[in-house]
Amino acid sequence: MDYQLVTILGPTACGKTTLACALAHKLDTEIISADSRQVYRGMDIGTGKDLSDYVVESKKIPYHLIDICDAGEKYNVYEFQHDFHKAFSEITGKGKLPILCGGTGMYIEAVLKGYKLLRVPENKELRKSLENKSLNELTEMLSRYASLHNKSDLDSAKRTIRAIEIAEYTRNSEPEYQEFQPINSLIIGIDPDREIRRQKITQRLNSRLKEGMIEEVKALLDKGLASEDLIYYGLEYKFVTHYLIGELSYKEMFLQLEIAIHQFAKRQMTWFRGMERRGFTIEWIPAELSLNEKVEMIEHLLLKV
Repeated sequence: MDYQLVTILGPTACGKTTLACALAHKLDTEIISADSRQVYRGMDIGTGKDLSDYVVESKKIPYHLIDICDAGEKYNVYEFQHDFHKAFSEITGKGKLPILCGGTGMYIEAVLKGYKLLRVPENKELRKSLENKSLNELTEMLSRYASLHNKSDLDSAKRTIRAIEIAEYTRNSEPEYQEFQPINSLIIGIDPDREIRRQKITQRLNSRLKEGMIEEVKALLDKGLASEDLIYYGLEYKFVTHYLIGELSYKEMFLQLEIAIHQFAKRQMTWFRGMERRGFTIEWIPAELSLNEKVEMIEHLLLKV
């Protein structure tokens, strides 16, 4: 098959990065991250950058779209689409087959389908009208819009308000032309057994806390980042911030965060299954295979006619 890209996707804690790095080493290529939070500098442990994975057999695997923004900024799918194509052109210009790896389904789908996107400005009047609504109320409002949005990331009111803002703007505006063409990608999916996934999520959460995740969030707050800006990023940054500002006990923080990550993984899988209904072919590889077996299976699929 004349593939332009290999895409590796799956829920959090499924081993995507390790597999992508092993495959990139085998193919002598580079990785483009498709993670909506790994773009931020200083947010390392909580986003699971696992940069040590990008060294395979003492060789550093080049990566793109990690650490490209300061914490506190609001990166979005429009910017990702443009940044992806810069990296994609750079890698293919070297005669290499890029690997796109991540769990942010909307980012992945937007570049594979070449969706027409708009740069959406702030709507202060709309934000003001929504600021006192609960997350459940906002989520229900968003469901009324027939728009592309990655609901797996919506676990804070500010993020959901931004999603409504985007949906409202795009409902009344249409891009003049399709800026980017669809990309023919071999799409690999990793989906561990649900119980194994739950165990890995809990183990990884414990590891991240031991590695200094709370200290990482505290350092960001100490640098002057507003607590509401960190809460905006959701998951680890949301719950650890609530703990640090005294709104949750350590036990409450851990239990609520653990539940939120499990729910997040479930929403990710819902998105990926939705991609299949929208016409994508995802080759699901058994998660229990060894790393070498997974790499060999992908190589076979790349050569398959």
